[in-house]
Amino acid sequence: MQNFRNYYELLGVAREASLDEIKQVYRRLARQYHPDLNPGDKAAEEKFKDITEAYEVLSDTTKRAEYDKYSRFWKQRGFKRTAPAGGWMGRRGPDTDYSQFSDFNSFVDQLLGRRAQTRTATTAPAARAAAARRAAAAPNPYEPGTSRTSYTVPPRVERRDAEAFLSMPLEKAYTGGRERVRLEDGRSLEVDMPPGMFTDQRIRLKGQGIGGGDLYLKITVLPHPLFRLEGTDVVCVIPVTPSEAVLGGPIEVPTLDGPVSINIPPSVSSGQRLRLAGKGYPSEEGRGDQIVEIQLVLPKTLTPEERDCYERLRSVETFNPRANLLG
Repeated sequence: MQNFRNYYELLGVAREASLDEIKQVYRRLARQYHPDLNPGDKAAEEKFKDITEAYEVLSDTTKRAEYDKYSRFWKQRGFKRTAPAGGWMGRRGPDTDYSQFSDFNSFVDQLLGRRAQTRTATTAPAARAAAARRAAAAPNPYEPGTSRTSYTVPPRVERRDAEAFLSMPLEKAYTGGRERVRLEDGRSLEVDMPPGMFTDQRIRLKGQGIGGGDLYLKITVLPHPLFRLEGTDVVCVIPVTPSEAVLGGPIEVPTLDGPVSINIPPSVSSGQRLRLAGKGYPSEEGRGDQIVEIQLVLPKTLTPEERDCYERLRSVETFNPRANLLG
């Protein structure tokens, strides 16, 4: 079968798969092959187009039934012509003449309403008399003289909402701003995104869905190597040296707004948390705090001078953390 694409195999689902199963698998594959997450990868881009086309057909009950019937009819020998070319979309049924389609692509284009065909034929001078006689015998209001134009009107697209997925780094989710979004139907939109977006947040774009419906963008905020969100608080693990932990003092700490200087208290413990008020993540209820979690890091190598200092410290220190282990 020329160009034939097995949509069930593309999505990796059984022919009896439910709509929920198909939707779940599509979402996983869309995240995996989305062009925004695979920049410059043509293979991933083509895979994304194929699974999107498969989902658009299999997620619609009517289109899925028509696709299944087309698959079965194509494998049979001797097609039964009962429907005129170009008109099957308005009279679907078991007697549909699928042989009118030259290949699978033309079938899918018609099924999804992606292409309107216009055909114009101009009568040659020698045949004008015969054309006139035929016109007199069977008047055609669409044939004013020597030209005939026939139109295939694309099927009316049902108005429904659509969903798209957008993944972004934490810094972009924090600031918001203009973002280019690639949709299932091939469109690309420039969208003004709000600041302070969270994973699983849905953003509504009115009128940008299918047939005038709404489009909902589902947001995924990618993991950050340094910052972690806990609600509206931003947690950041900051390493300190033994001398900094014992003596305290100023250190520089990164935030989403840039580095700031803070004073850590003397004798701070590893795992202890310090709070920077108003330096967290924004929300409708206000902005959270940044949590600085202390991590004590010991040196792996020492210079002779550093080793001498630690030796002298051991000889004079009075602190014994094991003094009360046995009560």
